[in-house]
Amino acid sequence: MDGGGGIMASAATGAMSSLLAKLAELLGEDCYQNQMQRGTRREVAFLRDELSSMNALLERLADAGAAAPLDPQTREWRDQVREMSYDVEDCVDEYMGQLRRRSGGGGGGVVGLVLGYVGRVREMVSRRGIAEQIQELRARVVEAGHRRKRYKIDAAASPSGAGVVPVDRRLPALYAELGGLVGVHGPRDELVRLLDDGEERIKVVSVVGAGGLGKTTLANQVYRNIGDRFDCKSFVSLSQNPDIGMIFRTMLSQVKKDEPELTGSGDMEQLINELRDFLQDKRYLIVIDDVWSTQAWKIIKCAFGENTCGSRIIVTTRIGTVAKSCSSPDSDLVYELKALSEDYSKMLFFRRIFGSEDKCPHQLKEVSVEIVKKCGGLPLAIITMASLLTTKSDTREEWMKVCGSIGFGLEKNSDVEEMNMILSLSYNDLPHHLRTCLLYMSMFPEDYVIKRDYLVRRWIAEGFIKVFGGRTLEEEGECYFNELINRSLIQAVDFQYDGRVYACRVHDLVLDLIVSKAVEDNFVTIVTDKRQVLRPQGKVHRLSSDCTNAENMLTCSKAVAHVRSLNMFRYSERMPPLLNFRSLRVLDLDGNEDLESCYLKDIGKLFQLRYLRIRASNNITLPEQIGELQLLVILDLLNCYDISELPSSIAKLRNLKWLLAHRVKLPNGVCNMQALESVSLVVVDYTTPVTALQELGSLTKLRSLGLDWRISDAHKDKMTYADNLVSSLGKLGTSNLRSLTLISPWSLDFLLDSWCPPPHHLQELTIKGWCLRKIPVWMASLANLTYLDIEVEVAQETVQVLADFPVLQFLKSYSNAAGPQERCLIVDNNGFPCLKKLNFVHWTNLMFLEGAMPMLEALEFQIIVHEVKTACGFGSPPDLGIRHLSALRNLAVNIYCECARVEEVEALEAAIQVAVSMLPNSPTPTLHRFREPEMLADDAEQ
Repeated sequence: MDGGGGIMASAATGAMSSLLAKLAELLGEDCYQNQMQRGTRREVAFLRDELSSMNALLERLADAGAAAPLDPQTREWRDQVREMSYDVEDCVDEYMGQLRRRSGGGGGGVVGLVLGYVGRVREMVSRRGIAEQIQELRARVVEAGHRRKRYKIDAAASPSGAGVVPVDRRLPALYAELGGLVGVHGPRDELVRLLDDGEERIKVVSVVGAGGLGKTTLANQVYRNIGDRFDCKSFVSLSQNPDIGMIFRTMLSQVKKDEPELTGSGDMEQLINELRDFLQDKRYLIVIDDVWSTQAWKIIKCAFGENTCGSRIIVTTRIGTVAKSCSSPDSDLVYELKALSEDYSKMLFFRRIFGSEDKCPHQLKEVSVEIVKKCGGLPLAIITMASLLTTKSDTREEWMKVCGSIGFGLEKNSDVEEMNMILSLSYNDLPHHLRTCLLYMSMFPEDYVIKRDYLVRRWIAEGFIKVFGGRTLEEEGECYFNELINRSLIQAVDFQYDGRVYACRVHDLVLDLIVSKAVEDNFVTIVTDKRQVLRPQGKVHRLSSDCTNAENMLTCSKAVAHVRSLNMFRYSERMPPLLNFRSLRVLDLDGNEDLESCYLKDIGKLFQLRYLRIRASNNITLPEQIGELQLLVILDLLNCYDISELPSSIAKLRNLKWLLAHRVKLPNGVCNMQALESVSLVVVDYTTPVTALQELGSLTKLRSLGLDWRISDAHKDKMTYADNLVSSLGKLGTSNLRSLTLISPWSLDFLLDSWCPPPHHLQELTIKGWCLRKIPVWMASLANLTYLDIEVEVAQETVQVLADFPVLQFLKSYSNAAGPQERCLIVDNNGFPCLKKLNFVHWTNLMFLEGAMPMLEALEFQIIVHEVKTACGFGSPPDLGIRHLSALRNLAVNIYCECARVEEVEALEAAIQVAVSMLPNSPTPTLHRFREPEMLADDAEQ
């Protein structure tokens, strides 16, 4: 694929970098050299040399434009050259595609002769057309070179001042205080007092303030502080154009989280009725974050009805009139959030950079105070500037330069413009590749939760990532992602077991900034129903469509011929057919409930397509022509639950690296797909050819594999299938396999001792659906395993085997049975050295000795109350040793009360509360009772 590590696309240079790589490939690869005419080779060499010089100048202009606005003449030249690079790349891509297809040859016999003749005629016509295009493009390049000299464009690009970035010695202090909040306690307590006044009627309190002041942070702190006092709670975020139905469904899933089944799949009226019925007799706390219109609030409040249980609602908004319309009408319950005081601002600033003000170097104190003043008490601005300054050296001159940049025109602007000025400074300080990646996120709507791996795959498909130092594209992409997190330009919203950020969101203010810049650079075009259509000057290159509006869709239809990336968040019959998008490289059909298979019928003609993702709730069938997409690298069907079988032509996709689906049959001919690195989730059943299982073992680049094993114990050929699976897994395990998921309702005991040699590179392992009798020997030898999710019969010996994994960070273990007569298992201080998260669900008790699990931060397990003393001993601690888990931050205990007395359950709960209060992090435990405890006879009589 283009983007295999050497090709880069950029917002600063358009398609120039990727184009230069392709021109070099044309001139260097024998398969192209042998087919190009001599004159064409000369033209390609000229284009490469001339465009290479222009590319360097574009990068210098990007740096110069970050320091000061470019003059109109220079901007015009820059924009024209960037546009020209897209046109040249389109021509080169078409030409390279012709050469590839020509080298593929034709069939034999009379049909082959006829097809060959027709093909040669077409080739002659096509070759003449390409030659004419190259001549026209050459003339444009020459003219651009003349204008460059005529208008002295090089003089506008000042020399780049970029140097080696010093290692920041303050990073440990920065991250040690990353979660620290400043100035929130007073507003939090004041807001709590407004809410917690003992009144039984429902009360709505609005929090209003400018963007970036911390309204969401404040509401979240109150939510955490008093949430446990209510029967149920929910925290939902809106946007300027909210999906109210989705908001109601999210609210239902949160308030009914303990219910065995959730509905919430009906229309708006059904959702409102379901919420009203459930909340009618509950005392609830609900936060509605970021409300933009009174109309949205009028619809949302229909779900609450009358309530005299002391329920509370918090609404946050930027708009004063909205705040007043949301708050309770009979009292002034609008809380206006103020900017941070100067003292709190300095505290936040110094804490983010140095750990405290005392640690700030003397030469930086004066300029630091000046920078803090210019941030105007806006927490987002302070955090952004602090993150920027951590990348600078500790010289007063360097910090004064940053301070002077902030002051440029700041006093003349409104609050929002001031914030954009500060954020622009951080944006301009990004390297070119990170600017491009951040601008690309303007394609996503407000409050869209973007999963890291999904975003990285999009970046890869676009050619934004270039690998260094032996890292893979995914690893390099994650570094980009983490850098944007560290610079406070995107917000982490979810974390993995190992502390890595799992998903992010773009702050509204940052989104406003990057949308304006992306449109200004003609990098992204956004079309929605309610927002004004953003029309760039020129061709559309990346289109984000979230509309069904006929007029806007018509505008969209007129400019699709050059679209390279299409993100369609809502399908509409008015959307232009895919055949019109002949330059498409990336196609993401996200959340299209009404998408029809017929819309995909011409997808095989999108010869440049690298990325295809479909998210549809209805029955979609992929066309057989998908095998024509020879450049396709990523096929993501994870959210197409009705697709159970792929077209047979899928095996033709020799460049495919990611094959992601919910549950599809393992395709035959998979041995032809040697580029595959990630496959999930494929089904192996009795219709799967045995040869497909054998071929699986030949995919030596495979790093991640998910298998759904559906060969029953009664099947006559089960052992044949099992032997071939074991053989293939053995080959993969000695190659590059890092992650394996096996799901089966049938026995997997054939895996107990048969995997040889063991997959020593394996880092993540999941086995679900079948309870293993013991931990296999090969599994116990996995020294690199960090994640284990397994169903296994548990005994003391099992605990010891699990404890010996040297780098295991996440463990989920569960079953419906315990080992013989082992009703209490002991965790001592001789194992689990790195475990951070444990989910242990077995019909047995766990007891933790002093020093056990020293790194454990999150624990969920089950306690069988009536067996605590008899199984664990009368001398056992009443809290089962929870007080020994010194690193614990989150605790959830499922308390099984059957056959236990009320006072036994209450004593256990009290002991747990005392234990966690003694821990350094003082976590608030979540205790769930299952089955009601028995009452004493005298209690029953009372």
